[in-house]
Amino acid sequence: EEEFKWLLQEEVHAVLKQLQDILKEASHRFALPTSGSGGAVKQENFVLSTSGTDQVKGVLTLQGDALCQADVNLKMPRNNQLLHFAFREDKQWKLQQIQDARNHVNQAIYLLMNRDVNYQFKTGSEVLKLMDAVMLQLSRARNRLTTPATLTLPEIASSGLTKMFTPALPPDILVNFYINLNKLCLTVYQLHVLQPSTTKNFKPAGGSILHNPGAMFEFGNQRYEVSHVHKVECVVPWLNDALVFFTVSLQLCQQLKDKISVFSSYWNYRPY
Repeated sequence: EEEFKWLLQEEVHAVLKQLQDILKEASHRFALPTSGSGGAVKQENFVLSTSGTDQVKGVLTLQGDALCQADVNLKMPRNNQLLHFAFREDKQWKLQQIQDARNHVNQAIYLLMNRDVNYQFKTGSEVLKLMDAVMLQLSRARNRLTTPATLTLPEIASSGLTKMFTPALPPDILVNFYINLNKLCLTVYQLHVLQPSTTKNFKPAGGSILHNPGAMFEFGNQRYEVSHVHKVECVVPWLNDALVFFTVSLQLCQQLKDKISVFSSYWNYRPY
């Protein structure tokens, strides 16, 4: 009983403090100014690369949760023509995955700090409930970075991203940006128009993170097939840091839950 009391009064608070420190570090990695600091977020340039072909090359400029510049060169396989397109000066592309992950981290920090300094936990179940709530936010934060959205090709075609470039993207090119783990990814789809005579076997593709050549879709009264897909990416080191912090924090939460559970089960089954 004394040990359990010590666990609730001392160790729980030590773990909560440790979790707060780790998650504040994670939150800082997202490099967005807090409402009070008002400081500008630094811009970082990343060179896109791929292990396969050099059809697509480019540089992306990331500023917190926004892609503020994308400068891309695309070599067309058919005629080796070189296309160059970049974001318009007045445009930025918000990366919702980063924004959401950061919001979940801040929610976890809020849960950990949302009590008086002298607060004492009375029961194990109270701690378990808090750990579950924190773990839910951390799992959601991690999932936002590890699981990109599945989109249909018409959704990609109608996305605001297609309007961001100068010169404008040709109608037979689609692009999509997303986060996958610690990488910022760009996928370029080259399309060809399906002639009416070939549409008897037309099967529109469903939602996917990455569509393969041969995928078909209809957009603007025209039917298309994906002829080539180019995926290039760059590692964003601070995303890697954030994922490590999430993993360590989830392990700490689980260890505390396990200790509480051991005491609680002993409590329930102790002989009278």
